[in-house]
Amino acid sequence: MTSNAEVGLVELSLRSVGVIESAELALGPGLTVITGETGAGKTMVLTGLSLVLGGSSDAGLVREGADQAVVEGRFAVRQPEVLRMTEEAGGTLDEDGTLLLSRTVAAGGRSRAHLGGRTVPAALLADAGAYLVAVHGQDDQHRLLRPAEQRRALDRFGGDAVARALAAYRDVFDRLLDVRSRLRDVVAHERERAREAEELSAAIAELDRVRPRTGEDEELRAESARLAHLDEIVREATAARHAIDGADPAVVAAHLARAAERDPELSDLRGRAERAVAEWSELAVDLAGYLADLPADPGRADEVEQRRATLGDLRRHLHRTGAWPELVDDAATWGESARERLGELGDDAALISTLQEQVDSLSVEVAACAHALSHERRGAAERLAEAMTGELAALAMPNARVDVRVLPRESGSGELDVTVEGEVRGVDRHGGDIVEFGLAAREGAPSRPLAKAASGGERSRIMLALEVTLAGLDPVPTFIFDEVDAGIGGKAAVEVGHRLALLAQTAQVVVVTHLAQVAAFADRHVVVRPGAVTASSLAVVEDDERLTELARMLSGLEDSGTATAHAAELLEVARERSAGRSDHPAR
Repeated sequence: MTSNAEVGLVELSLRSVGVIESAELALGPGLTVITGETGAGKTMVLTGLSLVLGGSSDAGLVREGADQAVVEGRFAVRQPEVLRMTEEAGGTLDEDGTLLLSRTVAAGGRSRAHLGGRTVPAALLADAGAYLVAVHGQDDQHRLLRPAEQRRALDRFGGDAVARALAAYRDVFDRLLDVRSRLRDVVAHERERAREAEELSAAIAELDRVRPRTGEDEELRAESARLAHLDEIVREATAARHAIDGADPAVVAAHLARAAERDPELSDLRGRAERAVAEWSELAVDLAGYLADLPADPGRADEVEQRRATLGDLRRHLHRTGAWPELVDDAATWGESARERLGELGDDAALISTLQEQVDSLSVEVAACAHALSHERRGAAERLAEAMTGELAALAMPNARVDVRVLPRESGSGELDVTVEGEVRGVDRHGGDIVEFGLAAREGAPSRPLAKAASGGERSRIMLALEVTLAGLDPVPTFIFDEVDAGIGGKAAVEVGHRLALLAQTAQVVVVTHLAQVAAFADRHVVVRPGAVTASSLAVVEDDERLTELARMLSGLEDSGTATAHAAELLEVARERSAGRSDHPAR
């Protein structure tokens, strides 16, 4: 027997959840069954667990008169994915290495979720919970009748071989969809792309003729403004040059130099005067150079204006054609991006041909990968059918036979069609297969689709056989079964209890049941007892208390001697069946 720290769900605490006022449930390894009278609150236990695992919240779950419902689940965690989620959320493990998940639902409807002591979205609890607990309930029975769920069940049973084939298929399939999308886009917009290429070509030809330089507009604007006032500029600059010639700062500097020889305090002024002489001389030279560089050609102003007009015509032409965006001012800079875009447009006929060749090539690859995936699925289907048929034999259906068929999808039924094994087949991201579970309930009976082959107790056993088969391969440490034994009784119920006990050898299993035959196999028997004011409590029963509860479940009477004797007999049968637990489902 392992310790609590080694199991998945260590403890569950509920306050003001439905009819439950306050309850705590300590869990251990092996098989735990939860029983109780109708309305006592068995379902609320699993509802609370659903909340702590990120399920949808409802203000109706809050106990009448309470402000809020609170559920806490403590888990022994070793999964690296859960540890990573907790660390990223800022949460921590408790000192004993367990992780606390909690959920609070206010009477007004709002809910809060916590992971490792930190507030998180409820969706994060669901992500973490997927690695901690697998819940199998009556809703799963209906869901597993759907073809998509049956395909997922087969793929999960197929393990790494199917997973690798599916991953390889999806890689090629996604690439095919991407190339097909690009091809459709090019074909659909071929005229627009051709018109854009034509406009760009004409615009680039005009740019090559005009040959604008980067920043030329601004340079010409400044030069035009200068030429417009050239006479005034020449007049004032010449006068300044003459004024410099008429002044003689060197004389000032010479006087200060002689005076500084007598009074050192004038040394600073002497230095400033000498620097002024140098600056004045440089100013005279620069001003003379400026006057020499002024255009002497009276036609230069006309040339500048003509060039500005040419650039303006170019801008307006490009704007009218739509080739040049309004927000771009510099023609030369735009020309670089225009050439890049024209290169992207290229020759659409050649591009279409290239893309079509890629589509054809990838279609062949998709068909090959779909064929490989179907092959792996068919192999897994045979093994799954055999495993489920064996489970049904153990569940008192010795003559039943399960078929798992992998059928090709019809053309037109997927996202696209490809030729697989010489036949045109519809395919999507899941491949080109339809998976269908069938059942022959009796020897010699024809196999029929699972949804039509059984009802009542038979369907419950079929679903349980599938769930136990898949659960044995599931990596989560804890499995919850919610009344999956509905509609079953007698010998079949004993076999259900035995199969659940076998599964509990390698996993923590919690079962809500109304059958004494199932409860007799429990390692731990928890009874949900209603209180005087519809408050409920959870109690672990042993020895005589357990006999009393089993007797109540068998007869509805707690003091029936016959029922008590029957309960004792059931416990003895369970002990004998469990003594040699070696044929448990594979994990």
